[in-house]
Amino acid sequence: MVNVFEAKTRKQMKKFARFPILLYKGNPYYVPSFIVDDVNMKNKNKNFSAEGCEVRCFLAEKDGKIVGRIAGIIVHESNKKFNTKSVRFSRIDFINDLEVARALLKAVEDFGKENGMETIHGPWGFNDTDREGMLTDGFDQLSTYATNYSYPYYVEILEKLGYKSENEWVEYRFNVPTLDPRYKKLADMVQSRYGFEDIAETLTLKQLIKNYGDKFFDCYNSAYKDIDGYVDIVGKVKKSVLKQFASVINDKYYSVIIDKKTDKVIAFGIAIPSIAKVLQKHRGSLLRSAIGLKRVISKPKALELCIVGVHPDYRRKGANAMIINRIWTNVVKDGITDIVGNPMLTTNLDVLQQWKNVPHQTIKHRKTFLKEISE
Repeated sequence: MVNVFEAKTRKQMKKFARFPILLYKGNPYYVPSFIVDDVNMKNKNKNFSAEGCEVRCFLAEKDGKIVGRIAGIIVHESNKKFNTKSVRFSRIDFINDLEVARALLKAVEDFGKENGMETIHGPWGFNDTDREGMLTDGFDQLSTYATNYSYPYYVEILEKLGYKSENEWVEYRFNVPTLDPRYKKLADMVQSRYGFEDIAETLTLKQLIKNYGDKFFDCYNSAYKDIDGYVDIVGKVKKSVLKQFASVINDKYYSVIIDKKTDKVIAFGIAIPSIAKVLQKHRGSLLRSAIGLKRVISKPKALELCIVGVHPDYRRKGANAMIINRIWTNVVKDGITDIVGNPMLTTNLDVLQQWKNVPHQTIKHRKTFLKEISE
């Protein structure tokens, strides 16, 4: 018999955070998140992304052992924006057992019903910078800092339980032995014609955050506002996002473009050193990972392309060429040949289009799934 109970105490939340590390023990492709992040996911004093949301975490137990976990998140701002009544399921992991998965998802469905929700969908996080989507292809590829890994049986079981496909993402591996000289030429032309400037060339990360942090998020929100499930990043949530990326960033591999006439941030791109191997080695422990993280961040051998965005008013003016030129120039100079991109929605044609001239292969697909909550 499967028993599902809410994780309320810190001890229970530690079990919640550590369960996937046990589930994927020996799997060379799984990359854990930082344990402390999942332990504190309901704590609104530490996870500002939880503000304005209802959150519950559940554990499944069978024969005296923890056999699964799941979180339910109601993002009121998202429901308001998209005129929906949906509860999100997140942090879902379970053994290969239909009844365990059924019991976990039912716990989130019941949580949703208690709060007047009509549909359940996921895996979604709190916002677009959180882990989202379930792996459907690419199970033999190393996961990344920002993405979920899952066994093939996850999708099979969800479909048996009546869940239907909702959104789909694609992930690329880029070939970067050289940089096409056309990017440098185009970047120089765009800079001269429109008065754009890449402030990542002249400002430290600390200076950039201080002077352009709010303007960066204005651009971020504008660039992604029409994406399915996107919720604006505002208020204290900005601190959570900055903490997430700033702690693993290297100054060479990001780009922030401003329009000098208005001093507005109009485009950005961020690639981070791959910390996957460090997280694997130290099983998601932030403390034990500290030295290894410092080493790979300062001298990375691989990168994860996290986010790229252009303000709608400035699309098709070539700002993305400036982004690619700066990041790729440093990549080639440093001899980095392994770059993978984080998930891009298959419906986000503007983002997919900007990589058409950069050699790449598709290495993964992932989806979210949707189901009506029965009475």
